[in-house]
Amino acid sequence: MLPVFALVGRPNVGKSTLFNRLTRTRDALVADVPGLTRDRQYGIGRVGPGPYVVVDTGGISGGEGIEALSEQQVRIAITEADHLLFLVDTRDGTTPADLEIAAQLRRTGKPVTLVANKVDHLDWTLAAGELHQLGLGDPQPIAALQGRGVSALISGIFATLPAGEEAACAETEEATTEAVRVAVVGRPNAGKSTLINRLLGEERVVVYDSPGTTRDSIEIPFAVGERQYRLIDTAGMRRRARISEAIEHFSVIKTLQAIEACHVAILVLDAHAGIGEQDATLAAHLIDSGRALVMAVNKWDGLTPDARSALKIAIERRLPFLDFAEQHRISALHGSGVGLLLEAADRAYASAMRTLPTPLLTRLLEDAVGEHAPPLVRGRRIKLRYAHQGGRNPPIIVIHGNQTEALPDSYQRYLIKRLREALRLQGTPLRLELKSGTNPFAGRKNTLTPRQRQKRGRLRAFVKGKR
Repeated sequence: MLPVFALVGRPNVGKSTLFNRLTRTRDALVADVPGLTRDRQYGIGRVGPGPYVVVDTGGISGGEGIEALSEQQVRIAITEADHLLFLVDTRDGTTPADLEIAAQLRRTGKPVTLVANKVDHLDWTLAAGELHQLGLGDPQPIAALQGRGVSALISGIFATLPAGEEAACAETEEATTEAVRVAVVGRPNAGKSTLINRLLGEERVVVYDSPGTTRDSIEIPFAVGERQYRLIDTAGMRRRARISEAIEHFSVIKTLQAIEACHVAILVLDAHAGIGEQDATLAAHLIDSGRALVMAVNKWDGLTPDARSALKIAIERRLPFLDFAEQHRISALHGSGVGLLLEAADRAYASAMRTLPTPLLTRLLEDAVGEHAPPLVRGRRIKLRYAHQGGRNPPIIVIHGNQTEALPDSYQRYLIKRLREALRLQGTPLRLELKSGTNPFAGRKNTLTPRQRQKRGRLRAFVKGKR
C-alpha cells in the first residue's frame, strides 16, 4: 500500500498550496482566506522518489460550530496517516496555536516533520531558531507557492520509511480500473453532503445546517462489490446576482469543472424549497454538458400528501426536458431511497456508453421518417438517408441527408424522442449531428442550345397571350 502523508496546521499556513504542489494538480481551492478548507482532500503525490497518498485538511483553530466539525475531519486524517507534515507560517513565527498543535501531534506517537512554509525573503537562521521551541526537531524550510525545497522535503521523508514499505510504494501504481465518476450537484443546503455521507456510511464530509458549507469539490473513491466509483461532492450553485464573496465564484467554477469531468450527475432537489429557477438553470447546464443524469428529490419524507402532489406537478411543469432521467424520492438524512441511486447511476452510465450499430440506427431512422416525414423547404422535401453513431457520453447520432441544415428544431426533438424510446436509452441525453452532402452542380449554370431558347420564347409568348 502507498504511504499516507497528512498535512496539518493552523488555518492559512499553505496546506492546500502544498497539496496542489505535491499532486501537481489544482484540485484544492486556494485563496488568502483562513478556514477555506473544511473537508479532507486526498490525492496521489507525484513529487519525490515514489508515489504516496497526500491528505489536505482544514486548519486547527479550536473554534466552535462548523470549525469544530472541520477539526473532526483533521483528527480522522491524523489517525489514517503514516507520517504527519506539520506546517507553520515562518512569517508569523511560533504562535500559541502552533505550540498547542505540536503538543497534540506528539501525543499521537506518529512520525512528524516540521515544515516551515513561506521562507522566501526571510532570514532562515533567525526563523529556524524560534521554531525549535516546538520540540519537533529541525524544521524543513520550503516555499510551497514557488516549489522551493518541496522535493527535498519528500525525499527526506522517504528516507525514513521502512525498507519494505519504500520498495512496495515504488512498485505500486494507481488502479487502472475505470471508475464511474458520480457528481452530486444542486442548490445550497439541498442535502448533497448528507447524501454523500449516507452513501459512504460514514461522516466523510462536513455537514452543517448552513448554506455554503461545502466550498471545494471533494472527490471520494469507494467500491460496491467489484464496482468502482468516485463520488464528487460539490458546492451549491445559486444565482450569480446572489453571489457576494469571491470564494463562492471559485466554488462555482470548481462545481462546473466537476460536472464536465463526471460520467453521471445526481441532481439533488430540495423538496421543502420547491423547484426554483436555479434548479431549472442547473438542470439545463447538465443537459448542455451532455452528462448522464439521475434526479434525487431530497427531504421527501417531511412533506404532506398535498405538498407531494404539488411538487410532482411543479417538476413536470418546470423540468419537462428531464423526462429521460430517472426520478427518485429520497431522504438523505434517514436513508430512505438512497440505496437505489447508485443502481440508477449504473443504468444511466451504461446507456451513455452504449455502442449503437449503424444498421439499427438507419432502420430506426427510416421508420421514424416513414411515420412522420420531414417538412418541405422551398417546395423540396428534406431527405434523411442514413445514420451512424458519432460519439458516446452523451450518445451522438450522425444523420446524413440533403438540406439537413433546414431541419426544424421540432422535428429534431421528434427524432430524438423516437430514437431514445426505440433504443431504450435511460438517464442520458441524446444528441443529433446533421450533415448534408455536397451538390456537385452547385454554382453551375446550363448553357441553352438555340433550339431550347426558341422553345422557351414560344412558351413565354403563349403564357403572355393567355393572360
